[in-house]
Amino acid sequence: MAKDLIILAYSGGLDTSCILKWLIQKNYDVVCYIADIGQNEDFDRAREKAKLVGAKDVIVEDLRKEFVTNYMLPGIQMGLVYESRYYLGTSLARPCISVGIVNTAKRLGAKYISHGATGKGNDQVRFELNVYSLWPEGKVIAPWRLPEFFNRFQGRSDLIEFAKQHHIPVAATPKSPWSTDENLMHISYESGVLEDPAVVPPSGIYKMTRDLTETDDYPSTIDVSFEKGVPISIKIPSGQDKALVISDPLAMVQTLNKIGGQHGVGRIDIVENRFLGLKSRGLYETPAGTILHVTHLDLEAYALDKEVLRLKKYLQDKMADFVYNGFWFSPEAAYTRKCLELSEESVTGMVTVQIFKGNVTVLARTSNRSLYNKDLVSMEIAGGFSPEDSTGFININAVRLKEYARFSAATKF
Repeated sequence: MAKDLIILAYSGGLDTSCILKWLIQKNYDVVCYIADIGQNEDFDRAREKAKLVGAKDVIVEDLRKEFVTNYMLPGIQMGLVYESRYYLGTSLARPCISVGIVNTAKRLGAKYISHGATGKGNDQVRFELNVYSLWPEGKVIAPWRLPEFFNRFQGRSDLIEFAKQHHIPVAATPKSPWSTDENLMHISYESGVLEDPAVVPPSGIYKMTRDLTETDDYPSTIDVSFEKGVPISIKIPSGQDKALVISDPLAMVQTLNKIGGQHGVGRIDIVENRFLGLKSRGLYETPAGTILHVTHLDLEAYALDKEVLRLKKYLQDKMADFVYNGFWFSPEAAYTRKCLELSEESVTGMVTVQIFKGNVTVLARTSNRSLYNKDLVSMEIAGGFSPEDSTGFININAVRLKEYARFSAATKF
């Protein structure tokens, strides 16, 4: 009797390696799917490990360009920042991976897709909502929500013991059992000792950025160019009036990650609100994303109409919620994204920043689409602005304040 085929979203880490073995024990044929979105991983070793555990096949797909072009840079354009701090590195990667694994499932005629996301986290929601949006007839097996699985494996220590029993090599140990998620945009760290928000992160945990005590003692200056809100190139001075210009999206992000990492840019340690209603503590490193967000924000303030900028702020916060919660492919996200893209029509220009000791400092900006009028704002010339008009403007705005003051004085005892 033929076995049902499952496509497992596989990372080669502790959880998915144990889930692979468990699914095989449940009499499924399992094809492991690994999306290369820029994580520092030995894919050949992961493939060998999966085959050793018993995978029918292992597919590694390079999605780095797709991730940067279709998800990360649009996230910059839309200004997506969850709860004013988190740049959504993991959240933006999930729809990218979902497209790859769903296409694989359809191509191979699989009946199920499976993943290693936990029952308390955001990724289970993101992954499955994306899958069902792309493949309505598909089915998802989530082991961490099945009693027979989570009753057997109470936590990472149980998984480590299971791995030992079945000779599955894993990187996690009882002494350092925190979880990481890595891609071109960021690295996140959570669980284990990090679950206590009062605990200072262990020394050496960060991998993408240097500690400030180890950063370069000289700054880096970079010009970042945008077209309709999308980063299109960076220019880095290289001496003797020459400059290195990088316009390939993937190379641009990789270069900014290197420079930002050298200067310790992009580290945050936050407590955030998960979609399920739980609060969680997470550490994030987002060097390129931080540089691009800072420059984009500055250019928006320079180029956009005041009221459009404020309306966009509301929409981008809504869109950040949609992406964080797993609704990238939803109708509300599609509508909001179109509105945000329309708001960016005039956000074209260049921003010069200095990167040094963890800081991204804006030095200058230029744009031929900006609403900034030097003559109008100048203190040296009138520029078509009559100071007398301000008197009426102030008087009209003061009417409400005067009436409130009179009312307050009359109601005091």
